[in-house]
Amino acid sequence: MDKFRGTGVALVTPFKDDLSVDYDALEQLVNHVSEGGVDYLVVMGTTAESPTLTGKEKLEVLKFVIAKNAKKLPIVYGLGGNDTQALVDKFKKFDIEVDAFLVVCPFYNKPSQRGLQLHYEAIADVAPKPIILYNVPKRTSVNMVTKTVIALSQHPNIIGIKEASGDTVVQAEEIARKMPDDFILTSGDDDLITPFIKCGGIGVISVIANALPGHTSDLVNAALAGDFSKSKVMANDMEEMLRLIFSEGNPTGVKALLQQMGIGNGKLRLPLVEASEALQAQIAEEYKILDTKKGMI
Repeated sequence: MDKFRGTGVALVTPFKDDLSVDYDALEQLVNHVSEGGVDYLVVMGTTAESPTLTGKEKLEVLKFVIAKNAKKLPIVYGLGGNDTQALVDKFKKFDIEVDAFLVVCPFYNKPSQRGLQLHYEAIADVAPKPIILYNVPKRTSVNMVTKTVIALSQHPNIIGIKEASGDTVVQAEEIARKMPDDFILTSGDDDLITPFIKCGGIGVISVIANALPGHTSDLVNAALAGDFSKSKVMANDMEEMLRLIFSEGNPTGVKALLQQMGIGNGKLRLPLVEASEALQAQIAEEYKILDTKKGMI
């Protein structure tokens, strides 16, 4: 589906000093990424600190983003978990208008491939909008293998996958060779955008696009246009910042970067904590370099 081609941004959830949701900063962020050229918004992915938000807060944030989505960008809502029946019940009751759901593999349970397939089929059977699978074994402890992905791609309500299975694109290449022509293959790793698109992907659901939406979108568009030399150079330009923002976990680093840009205060909810003073200093220095020498900010 063309609406999910290009750059999606996994929005962070800004907090006030008392750790309630900072809706003023969230509106500022939505405007920033929209004006920066991203193609769609992802609400309540892992980057949003969704495990520490209440069910009511998650829906309030979604409704707020929809209300502030001046450019009417497509919206993907993250709704996953490790209790299949509980998720089925949530999907049956879901009545907010979104364009698709991002559904992460069940975590901690470590289901078999058969269990994964049945889990997703049960959800897809009742979901009111299409499902995008999310494979991220470094967080879930289970890798959804290519055979399972291809089997699920046959379901009419499963339209694609956000693939983040490792440090290479080997599995993405396997999926690209075997998937249906209308199946969406998008990267879940900011540092693999160029090779991912080169092997058959159509974009990225990005963390760094919260702060650098223009540069990330230009990089993705260059790769989609087949200009891999340009996209590689652009990827190299943000390589150090990517290393920094993920060095103490996500979204710790990107929130520190956004704070440098005047968006939010860098606060997170436990068990996540703010960036160390050393990391904040490094991010601030790299931010100056990008802003003054490379014009990426």
